[in-house]
Amino acid sequence: MGAVHDHDPHRAAPARGRALRLGIGGPVGSGKTALTAALCRTLRDELELAVVTNDIYTTEDADFLRREAVLPDDRIAAVRTGACPHTAIRDDISANLDAVEALEARHGRLDLIIVESGGDNLTALFSRGLADRQIFVLDVAGGDDVPRKGGLGVAAADLLVINKTDLAPLVGSDLDMMGRDAARVRDGRPVAFTSLRERPSAPEVAAWVRAVLREAHEEAHEEAHQEVHDEAHRDAASRAHAPTA
Repeated sequence: MGAVHDHDPHRAAPARGRALRLGIGGPVGSGKTALTAALCRTLRDELELAVVTNDIYTTEDADFLRREAVLPDDRIAAVRTGACPHTAIRDDISANLDAVEALEARHGRLDLIIVESGGDNLTALFSRGLADRQIFVLDVAGGDDVPRKGGLGVAAADLLVINKTDLAPLVGSDLDMMGRDAARVRDGRPVAFTSLRERPSAPEVAAWVRAVLREAHEEAHEEAHQEVHDEAHRDAASRAHAPTA
């Protein structure tokens, strides 16, 4: 399925024959780039990966990922949005789609392309025309009341990540309350608590990504099987109605 997309101006792209596209969004400083780097390090030996980063004026996030050598340089593309980040991930997704398609053309069949949004507010949500699944990242230092404030990003993303849990005692954030509030606004969608300082491989999020990929592969297999069945049915019907000699 994927996240709720109220007033999404774009249709979901056909999923067969291409990489799964995973959007990562959240406020400035919540840890989106650090999470992207962690996922690349954890998954790069088992998946064919690429990344598209978004910054308004710079290529800073892409430059960071290249310095950290989380993937080969040519698997990391940078988009300068020149405007509010949500515009490039939801309203006019053309620059990001161009970057995604260029990576696929360059590297052939990829398993996963991560599209990291620039920092935005709680309403930021990727268009289904750009991202098949999406993660929204919050930082406990932003306040333990943020989950209950909701917003499309918090409420509707496929996975909500509450990051930097190691800081909770220092800033007085109540993680239990954040978990309860998140569950209340998310209608059963999953929530993961992470500390990349304590668990730099982001095991909770990586496990969720693996599960999403398995689900996508199963859906693609079922779709292909259904197409074969439908084609066989059409052939049989055509032969049954063909005139006899």
